Amino acid sequence: MDTKSQLIVADSRILPDVFTKVLEVKKLMAQKGEKSFVSACKRVGISRSAYYKYKDCVFSYEELFTQKIVNLYLLLNDSPGVLSSVLVFIHSLNANILTVNQSIPVDGAAQVNISLRLSDSSGNQLAGLNSITELDGVLEVKILSAE
Repeated sequence: MDTKSQLIVADSRILPDVFTKVLEVKKLMAQKGEKSFVSACKRVGISRSAYYKYKDCVFSYEELFTQKIVNLYLLLNDSPGVLSSVLVFIHSLNANILTVNQSIPVDGAAQVNISLRLSDSSGNQLAGLNSITELDGVLEVKILSAE
């Protein structure tokens, strides 16, 4: 038997319930829904030993298939509210902002790099990002990468 690790994707409906319950415990802990793994395991109805047996081997790939990570470069006018209007616009696209890095403004303009997660797999959100250029104070926008 080959002992090499192999990742597979399977519909959770055909797997034993313990796997989805392990994912629930991980989610509860990540979102601070419970204070300890013991209480999280009790809440979802699995033993602590079952959780520890599978915790390093069970992962959710839902986000991998339905979401895109996009890295943007923006050159913004050094005026109050410009970055805020960009962030509000990104929020209106239902995108999740992962990181924002802004340089110190030079000659009245600041470079900003934003990483965000888009959840719309149809590409509507990605196309909507091009509209950022229409916001007041946005001098330049480049999509550096999209996964």
